[in-house]
Amino acid sequence: MAYSFIKKEHEANMKIKRIIPAIAAMAVIVTPVVGSAASDDADTTINATINEVISISTSSTVTLNLTPTSGGVVSSGSDTVTVSTNRTTGYNLAVNDSDATTTLASGGNDLTAHSGTKTSPTALTNGTWGFAVATGTTGIGTNGFDASYSTETNNGSSTSKWAGMPASGSPMMIKTTAAAASNDTTTVWYAAKANASQPNGTYTGTVTYTATTN
Repeated sequence: MAYSFIKKEHEANMKIKRIIPAIAAMAVIVTPVVGSAASDDADTTINATINEVISISTSSTVTLNLTPTSGGVVSSGSDTVTVSTNRTTGYNLAVNDSDATTTLASGGNDLTAHSGTKTSPTALTNGTWGFAVATGTTGIGTNGFDASYSTETNNGSSTSKWAGMPASGSPMMIKTTAAAASNDTTTVWYAAKANASQPNGTYTGTVTYTATTN
């Protein structure tokens, strides 16, 4: 009995001795290998380009009512030109007639463009029409217009100074700016003069404003 017990104990010890190395080996197998990770960097530049834009609007219609006399009367009214641009160097504003005919026409009758110019404006003569931008208006620069204009209605003794509207293809610069603008306004005045010999009717013409970034 004693021998048998000792033999069994010996066999158990031998099994334990065989198991322990196996477990140790397994531990070695499943233990993760810790090493240093490789890395690198790369940069990307983001360029967001904001394109320049410009917009323009006007009052659309200027109405001049005249009740002529034998000596002639002047009536005037204003147009508001509004420009917006994100261009940091500003914009230029020019005006010209929408076509080569610079008259205001009513059937076969005309009011012709006045002979005055921006640098040498003069008082209107009967049967003519003209425009003006008051001296001192920001961005207009040197010109011969009056310092101020106001609405005239059948003024028989008007001395206000006007320029003739240039034909299409020959725009006249009336303002320039040097910075971005938001709803920047320019007041442009228009006037006509007629005496009692001018046929009645609504005399119509169209002008075109052009705003261009600097």
